Amino acid sequence: MKKYVDVILPLPLAGGFTYALPDEVADKVVKGCRVVVPFGRKKFYTAIVYHVHYLCPTEYEVKEITAMLDEKPILLPLQFKFWQWIADYYLCTLGDVYKAALPSGLKIESETIVVYNPDFEADAPLSPKEQQLLDALSNDHEQSVTRLERETGMNAILTVVKQLLDKEAIHIKEELKRTYKPKMEARVRFAMEMSERQLNILFDLLKRSAKQEALLMKYIQLSGYHRGEMLEVSRQTLLQSTGASASALNALVDRKVFEIYHAEIGRLDNDSIKTGELHPLNTHQQEAYEQISQSFESKAVCLLHGVTASGKTEVYIHLIEEALRQGKQVLYLLPEIALTTQITVRLKRVFGNRLGIYHSKFPDAERVEIWQKQLSDSPYDIILGVRSSVFLPFSKLGLIIVDEEHENTYKQQDPAPRYNARNAAIVLAGMTGAKVLLGTATPSIETWYNATTGKYGLVKLTERYKEILLPEIIPVDCKELQRKKRMNGQFSPLLLQEVRESLERKEQVILFQNRRGFAPMIECRTCGWVPKCKNCDVSLTYHKGIGQLTCHYCGYTYLVPSSCPACQGVELVHRGFGTEKVEDDIKMIFPEATIARMDLDTTRTRTAYERIINDFEAGKTNILIGTQMVSKGLDFDHVSTVGILNADTMLNYPDFRAYERAFQLMAQVAGRAGRKNKRGRVILQTRNIDHPIIGQVMANDYEAMVCAQLAERKLFHYPPFTRLIYVFLKHKNEALLDEMATVMGGRLRATFGARVLGPDKPPVARVQTLFIRKIVLKIELEASMADARKLLLQIQREMIENPKYKSLVVYYDVDPM
Repeated sequence: MKKYVDVILPLPLAGGFTYALPDEVADKVVKGCRVVVPFGRKKFYTAIVYHVHYLCPTEYEVKEITAMLDEKPILLPLQFKFWQWIADYYLCTLGDVYKAALPSGLKIESETIVVYNPDFEADAPLSPKEQQLLDALSNDHEQSVTRLERETGMNAILTVVKQLLDKEAIHIKEELKRTYKPKMEARVRFAMEMSERQLNILFDLLKRSAKQEALLMKYIQLSGYHRGEMLEVSRQTLLQSTGASASALNALVDRKVFEIYHAEIGRLDNDSIKTGELHPLNTHQQEAYEQISQSFESKAVCLLHGVTASGKTEVYIHLIEEALRQGKQVLYLLPEIALTTQITVRLKRVFGNRLGIYHSKFPDAERVEIWQKQLSDSPYDIILGVRSSVFLPFSKLGLIIVDEEHENTYKQQDPAPRYNARNAAIVLAGMTGAKVLLGTATPSIETWYNATTGKYGLVKLTERYKEILLPEIIPVDCKELQRKKRMNGQFSPLLLQEVRESLERKEQVILFQNRRGFAPMIECRTCGWVPKCKNCDVSLTYHKGIGQLTCHYCGYTYLVPSSCPACQGVELVHRGFGTEKVEDDIKMIFPEATIARMDLDTTRTRTAYERIINDFEAGKTNILIGTQMVSKGLDFDHVSTVGILNADTMLNYPDFRAYERAFQLMAQVAGRAGRKNKRGRVILQTRNIDHPIIGQVMANDYEAMVCAQLAERKLFHYPPFTRLIYVFLKHKNEALLDEMATVMGGRLRATFGARVLGPDKPPVARVQTLFIRKIVLKIELEASMADARKLLLQIQREMIENPKYKSLVVYYDVDPM
């Protein structure tokens, strides 16, 4: 009887797809393994089997799978359940979850291959781009689009490919591409079994070839032949240990003494690491540890509200040790890749090779091997990673630590699934019976509300490690200083004095400005012209280092004009300032200081993060300038001064979370000051010195901020008193989009009533050539999310079924940040 499989494709399509199994693999394919399937006319995808059955669909012709990739499942049964929850709750498809969950190395992609047509004769002259592409194909007649794009430097290469296709100058074919290749090592072994007598004869023959004789001697030593062990010997090790050349080894291969073979080796660091003892907890930490353990007896989730520098990480380490002692695995989540550098060192010191690290700055091949190791009989006991780590396979998960749980980087923004890793981790723990510890000095208002109303446990750690005082926060009124013309660019006299004194004492300084680039915009002083992105509804940011204006939404770049294209005026001035300008100005004021900048532009690689942090930690850098990256839990011993250059950019943002975020950012940045043996000082520059948030940050009065915000949110029905769903609509035609948004808003209002707000334009109303409209839906906590999901998807389906609206893009952001 013919067998069939239902599969998940890495595409944003609702429902699954059924394929037939060839007889030769019918009994081998199981739920959770990967198969290659044809889809569409010429595309092939790696699909994941989620059901094996005997029911043949009648509504469409069933195709056979092309290949079976796994004999064992790469997904555990629990992961299917977790994926389904994410798809249901965040209103996306299982295909979206699949794309986000698996490293790309576990997916085979169908990549277009362009093939040169040698019989082509042009009827008319080709365009320069068409000729350039054909020239690139003349050396190698078959190349992928990706490679051609790289070699020719063309941006819109698909247009040129289509033009040449129409002229039959080229053909295309589809070819399966494996993105993950196992790492192989060349090894050496005897070409045949060697007896003592044969070896003696061989040594006599090699007496005149000193290098070959040395190679044979070293091989016997490394392989343990004389001890009867026959260990693996790599070609590289053998050559390096003798200093012999490859030709000497090849000569022994030609003489049939040795043969070279290849073996797969892992990319992961498996060297044994010497581990140390756990540091003893101080009285306050020990008390917190015991309270958390007690809380876990009755509650699955506990919030550790510990002030900055209170030693929360040491408490985490002791909890991890206890979980490992019970034979459980631990997932340690961080909001930012930058933090893994410091935390890795601390965890490796205690746990050594029991720790695995998983984030997107690691090569994909390494992430594949971590995934495979987690499926093996000897998985990592601890995984340290960012939000995507929640998708890894865990067989015995016992504890999840979500450090800096308030951070909005735990929320995936684009593409779908737009999940919050903190919330997903709590659900995953519920499925596995694990416990969750949420740790932060500035909890999100939702978490605080859950902890104070008894849903979560709550433990407070109010004393800094070694009784160090919280930093002194001094507000500076920039508005008044500018009126008196006493500001030096973006620096107040007090801040410059503090920086100077810190440098004289050989201490370090952090300067925080939550904008990257040199200037957020440039403007013509004569006519007011401002360069805008051609694809998005935003002004372009000036980056002095590369001499370009850049859009931070789509990446569009524009050369800085020498004169205004509107009025030909030459007075183009910078408005505002970013981290790049801060770096430039501070170098002029303190030329003797060593200065580093940490933002998205300077940390695009894994090694860049590590280098900047390690240099600052080692004292090689005096002043570190950064965006919110510098606020996230980094621990530096010699920072005495922190400067917050412009608090107002955080406050003046049209979002109900603006005050909460501003308090969190300022409190976290301030917490970097004053670590060992000294109270730090924070200079907080603002033009709105009477704003209540400024006073709350100065007093480190988190509870006053929360109390005021909760009262406001209750009044206006915002989280944590309701659930929010943002409905986004996108289209290239703004007039048609407005019509569609009005229709959809009306349909939603007819179903959900006064819970619907909008449609409205978001602050950035066009991104990547698509206009955007937003509808806000507020749903009571006691209402059924499953029912809301059904109604939303039904309304969306009805809209798209209208031929007029079929090109409309609709997506949802559940629990937006």
